[in-house]
Amino acid sequence: MACSRSSTPRWDFDLVTLDTAAANGEAAAKAASSAPEAADEDVLIRARGVNVSFGRKKILENLSLDVRRGEILGFVGPSGAGKSVLLRTILGLNPKQGGTIEVFGIDYHQASEREKLSVERRWGVLFQQGALFSALTVAENIEVPMREYLDLSPKLMRELTRLKIDLVGLAPDAADKYPSELSGGMIKRAGLARALALDPEIVFLDEPTSGLDPIGAADFDQLIMTLRDTLGLSVYMVTHDLDSLFQACDRIAVLGDRKVLVEGPLSQMLQSDHPWVRSYFHGKRARTIVTDDATPAQPMPSDGAA
Repeated sequence: MACSRSSTPRWDFDLVTLDTAAANGEAAAKAASSAPEAADEDVLIRARGVNVSFGRKKILENLSLDVRRGEILGFVGPSGAGKSVLLRTILGLNPKQGGTIEVFGIDYHQASEREKLSVERRWGVLFQQGALFSALTVAENIEVPMREYLDLSPKLMRELTRLKIDLVGLAPDAADKYPSELSGGMIKRAGLARALALDPEIVFLDEPTSGLDPIGAADFDQLIMTLRDTLGLSVYMVTHDLDSLFQACDRIAVLGDRKVLVEGPLSQMLQSDHPWVRSYFHGKRARTIVTDDATPAQPMPSDGAA
């Protein structure tokens, strides 16, 4: 069953029809290619020439990507392409064999332990399925990074934990529940509250709406946008959810052939002639774009790809 999300989606181009967007593709692509790179102070993460291999199998090769301050970046690609691998590499959980990854201007993989600690306090992570500690309550899970990185009294930690629980839209009584007592949506929100525990500048979300029903997924997208606007967060979101890409993301980067194939606003995705990108954004499951006057626009004819 189709589910419509927000009535006021945020897109960066004149929504008329997909046909019109494709017709103007060449001019837009030229404009995008001539646009200057973001200023250094606007780039929180800068990856250049990144290579990651597992044994003899190359996962990422000569990959480059920027994540900018204040944006929600959607990172998509075929299953098994390496989206989560790149996320874990940025976080220092996977080794890389080449290239550089700068986070807040620091080459994280070459940084001292003191520099790494300063970087880690400025990011938060929501892993797939929430990754909550099953033996800890929601409140205790949220307190984990506070205990790891901060020197706070138990009373202050409890107060901050209550604030984070309220911030992500959980009821106060969720604090004393264990993960096994939570619904899928509550687990995602509890994981997000833990990611926000240190008031980070950027949060990493790995498939945040997977396993949620359409209404729950739409609510989570709206929560992310609200937090970005109110807290000034930057968001790096690995996702397969087309609705999240259409509704929540300022820019999208597509991973394929071990590198970023195309990155830019939704309009640029719609104009791309790469077979996988075209299939993904114009395929049978791509949702119909709604114009500003609420008149449904006709999707581009499918090229046979699902």
